[in-house]
Amino acid sequence: MNTPILELHDVHARYGREEVLRGITLRLAPGAWFCLLGPNGAGKSTLLHCISTRLQPSSGEVRIDGHALSTDAVAAKQALGFAAAPEQLPDLLTGRQCLEVYALAKGAEEIDAAVLALAAQLGFMKFIDKCVDTYSLGTRQKLCVLLALLGEPRLIVLDEAFNGLDPVSALILKRHLRERLQRGRCAVLLATHSLDIVEHYADRAALLLEGRLVHEWQGSEIRSATRAGGNRLEEMIAGAMESTVLAASLDGR
Repeated sequence: MNTPILELHDVHARYGREEVLRGITLRLAPGAWFCLLGPNGAGKSTLLHCISTRLQPSSGEVRIDGHALSTDAVAAKQALGFAAAPEQLPDLLTGRQCLEVYALAKGAEEIDAAVLALAAQLGFMKFIDKCVDTYSLGTRQKLCVLLALLGEPRLIVLDEAFNGLDPVSALILKRHLRERLQRGRCAVLLATHSLDIVEHYADRAALLLEGRLVHEWQGSEIRSATRAGGNRLEEMIAGAMESTVLAASLDGR
């Protein structure tokens, strides 16, 4: 069997005294597009930060492509492509300089040809030699994703990466990610509020609520809800949220 691209075992995380993640366990296989759903404040970004090493879990284990972050962080990070938030890009560098720095960090002497080809498709090349502080939100978002794709990462982690993208660019990026997945060499973890992406691209989706993964849907369930028409998928997710909140209130948690 192939080594899982991502393994989380009983991951807890906190900010000060506040526990944000309460025992997350998850495995992603090669070729999987996994969508992480949940309301604002549920802990989605915190979970992604634990995977990207921006935040150290208070307990539990994170493994990327078989490498534990706690004991083999360098190899784990080499297998990771993480799209930082657009506001975290260095304003005084150009897009090309950002790409070159990231490529060097991945051990490459130049920017991946595939990433430059995607940049051209996204209409980014006309901005590549301009400073980041002149970029619109959509252009910053494109750069964030391009940075995440450098070095043929085994795990691609995206946090609302389609926000600010025009419809054509969003479609180009979705197709590009799907092509990478079909080659079976990576997995995608996307935190999103977009049910359109869940409906058409997710192989699995899970609901994160109050720091716990409370429900998971397989692709077949998602497609069935989509075929049912109306707001069936939206109702399915809302129903899972409501039942979880009700159960928690009855338990006195």
